[in-house]
Amino acid sequence: MKKLINSVLAICMIFSSIYQGQAQKKDYQVACIAFYNVENLFDTEDDPLIRDEEYTPDGSRSWDLGRYETKVANMAYVISQLGLDKTQKGASIVGLCEIENRKVLEDLVAHDFLKERNYQIVHKNSPDKRGIDVALIYQKDHFELTDSTSHLVRLMRDTSYYPTRDVLHVAGKLDGEEMHFIVNHWPSRRGGEKRSSAGRELAASVNKYVVDSLMNIDIASKIIIMGDLNDNPSNKSVKTVLGAKEKVSDTKEGQLYNPMMEMFDRGVGSNAYRDTWSIFDQMIVSEGLLDKKQKGYFYYQTTVFNKRFLIQKRGHFKGYPFRTFGGSEYQGGYSDHFPVFTYLLKSI
Repeated sequence: MKKLINSVLAICMIFSSIYQGQAQKKDYQVACIAFYNVENLFDTEDDPLIRDEEYTPDGSRSWDLGRYETKVANMAYVISQLGLDKTQKGASIVGLCEIENRKVLEDLVAHDFLKERNYQIVHKNSPDKRGIDVALIYQKDHFELTDSTSHLVRLMRDTSYYPTRDVLHVAGKLDGEEMHFIVNHWPSRRGGEKRSSAGRELAASVNKYVVDSLMNIDIASKIIIMGDLNDNPSNKSVKTVLGAKEKVSDTKEGQLYNPMMEMFDRGVGSNAYRDTWSIFDQMIVSEGLLDKKQKGYFYYQTTVFNKRFLIQKRGHFKGYPFRTFGGSEYQGGYSDHFPVFTYLLKSI
């Protein structure tokens, strides 16, 4: 009898443990926030105001309608795949760079791979000499746009102003919650990393100004900085000027956390040059997104989207991102950068 009672008690304890585990299990709403350098998404028309001649049918890249349509289809397909591991709706927000104009964005979001998502466009022409801009697309069902502002990055070379890409600040409500997205494409490393670093530090300071302005209003503002920064997480522009921290535990109120640093330390990259991987494409989040016990969205995870179909399979650039051109040779690939994305969660 004693053995029977002990057996019954043991079974009751097991069922009690299972019940408690089920009672403590939470369901979450998932939002995917992405960024993609689409590498020269140009239409085929010659714009006399910018340097786009190579991306025309008579230009050096023989950029005809067929190549343009392939490029749009490739970019649309990649974007359609972002975030599907955890949410069927895919990416609610996608920051983009190396966009020529609004027309290419309209063609992109209207493509069969994306049109059901009803992406809307935020785009402003920048003063860049090549005409490449940053932009943001968002799913109207999940994001309500309230404001967008372009901030000029005033580079100086010698004694004259040198135009580059603007910093785009987009504000709105993500599933009803106020959120801010800052989209970037910082000055390149042309002329060498050290010689050109001042331009990226200036772009970082513009971001810091926007962040500080928002946090002066609300210290817990939910902000995501995204973009091709042309610097790694360890560079001065990111680590010192932005002050982005490497660890959640080191990120204090009003500061920024950079999840890409840990990936960079592990050798994960989003772009490659001369057999060296960098992680220029970054997602940086404000401290207001780090508290996992809050009612609204909080930061969960960041990923470099480097699926096999995006990787060059053969030739000199084997293992690199599979791009549209390898040097001057048309390859019909995607981009010289991998996309990156962040998952946000909200308890429901």
